[in-house]
Amino acid sequence: MENKRGILQAMVVTSLLFGFIFMLNVSPTLADQEITETYDEKQSSLQIYIVYVKKPEERMSSMEYSDGIIGSNFGKGVIIGVLDTGILPYHPSFSDEGVPPPPAKWKGKCEFNGTNCNNKLIGARVFQRGSQQIESAAFDYIGHGTHTASTAAGNFVKDAGAFGNAKGTAAGMAPYAHLAIYQICFTYGCGESDILAAMDSAVDDGVDVLSLSIAGDTAPFHQDGLALGAFAAIQKGILVSCSAGNTGPASRFQFNNIVASCLCRRNGSASSALCIPGSLKDIDVKGKVVLCERGLVGGIDKGSAVALAGGAAMILMNTEVYGFSVFAETHVLPATHVSYAAGLKIKAYINSTPTPTATILFKGTVIGDQSSAPTVASFSARGPSKQSPGILKPDIIGPGVNILAAWTVAMENNTYSQSTFKMISGTSMSCPHLSGIAALLKSSHPNWSPAAIKSAIMTTADSLNLEGKPIGDETLLPADVLATGAGHVNPSKANDPGLVYDIQPDDYIPYLCGLNYTDEMVGVIVQRTGVIKCSEVKRIPEAQLNYPSFSITLGSSSRSYTRTVTNVGRASSSYTPVVLAPQGIGINIEPLKITFTEVNQKATYNVTFIPTGSVKQGFSQGYLKWVSDQYSVRSPISVTFA
Repeated sequence: MENKRGILQAMVVTSLLFGFIFMLNVSPTLADQEITETYDEKQSSLQIYIVYVKKPEERMSSMEYSDGIIGSNFGKGVIIGVLDTGILPYHPSFSDEGVPPPPAKWKGKCEFNGTNCNNKLIGARVFQRGSQQIESAAFDYIGHGTHTASTAAGNFVKDAGAFGNAKGTAAGMAPYAHLAIYQICFTYGCGESDILAAMDSAVDDGVDVLSLSIAGDTAPFHQDGLALGAFAAIQKGILVSCSAGNTGPASRFQFNNIVASCLCRRNGSASSALCIPGSLKDIDVKGKVVLCERGLVGGIDKGSAVALAGGAAMILMNTEVYGFSVFAETHVLPATHVSYAAGLKIKAYINSTPTPTATILFKGTVIGDQSSAPTVASFSARGPSKQSPGILKPDIIGPGVNILAAWTVAMENNTYSQSTFKMISGTSMSCPHLSGIAALLKSSHPNWSPAAIKSAIMTTADSLNLEGKPIGDETLLPADVLATGAGHVNPSKANDPGLVYDIQPDDYIPYLCGLNYTDEMVGVIVQRTGVIKCSEVKRIPEAQLNYPSFSITLGSSSRSYTRTVTNVGRASSSYTPVVLAPQGIGINIEPLKITFTEVNQKATYNVTFIPTGSVKQGFSQGYLKWVSDQYSVRSPISVTFA
């Protein structure tokens, strides 16, 4: 979907700065419309993520352990506002079985007719002022909003699956949380004025978490609708979770010009190698398995071209830039998606014999076969932040590939079932995972600020995969912090982080003034036009903001920054620092021990980054951990040498 900027003169944030979680780019386009179908061409289509699938033989008690966040109360009493393409209200994922009535603070409304709203789906509104055609209700005709809403807070649904795969009981991250739906995206895109209006309405309605699976170009904060809406939300204690976008794997400071390579092929042209619709009409593929390269059109369109030409099956191979990132898609013929390395081997085999043969074996869902998980998908947008490189972005990564969640239409031949699910991929799928996890944390810690919740998520994130090795990217090599941020979300650890880095709304004013925004610009952002005077504010550099990570630009001189942590763990506790200094950097920390005697007590420390001269340009990374006998509070460090 294309972004329809205008009316509000651009207003969208490119960092999860103002108390909201930045999942890997921000601007009004859906962050994942079928990556599998259109990512090759525009990198902006609907995608999937599996919320939770329980093995049929598992008992429900497997989710209900008492020592972790998943075993809390499944998000009861928390309201998640989802800004997307609407919702399919009668899908069983939105049943209110086990869900209590909404809290008394709820002031929203349901624009559906009849009984479509209930204790689960407590609100549904349409924001389409930028279009002449006004929808009568927030029905989802695209599927994206239904998918993301069920990922964040879908209720338990037995016998979920897609084409016999991922069978089990599906549920969102916070299955007993309430959902408030704000339809702001349509087939033509997402109007920025509608996004901001919906965010303002959600704040007034009383939501606790805002989930926006939209992404796009960035703009200065005072001209960015998401930034303005997010800051208004955090002033009311509302956390905002937003997708980073599907523009990876190039850095934001690189042009992402991806051209499909055309390797040697026996018959046909470049277009036939890519299986572009119509390109196979003069090639005899009848009854054959056809190898197609990614590029220009989506994989499903390539499969359709093969089927129309009489092909029996398709092997879809990555180009080099996509590496080992492969996705499950709903194809029109038997098909498999293979990595670039596997594709090269298949090509070599095809060219080695006059009668190549192939067989595709479908093994269904294999659980626990990926010891290298999690890995960063090729499409995930990378940092740094364009508007504020002194704040490390992304903040966090979460599940976003092959996600099974609710869908608006049956993908199989069972057209009479309302229990319809689909698998898609994209940062749109990551976003609602984090939104649901934030709702669980809010339910468990109702007095935590948005910044505290974000800090808990970031400082407890996993930096290692299931093998105990650094999280990799689409190349299977270690991913850097510009791809992973703090790491992969770990909900149970986030529920008990030990320490948090808190930020209050007014703390952003010295930061914004330090970015050299004018008084008027800062006033627009913090909604105090004519009141803010940066000349009377003690400006701070970007990296001085009390953020749970460090993003430093160093020349020949040392730089020092302070951080303040709040004890949310055991009342009596002590922490000492453990540092992995980035290459070319020395780090001094004062004090070398922080001690607490009560909960919510604060302590401040100072970090000095000292260039050693061994590295004079480029990028380096490391981390700082505050460790006690129970907790490990980790902050990633990113250093750019000027």
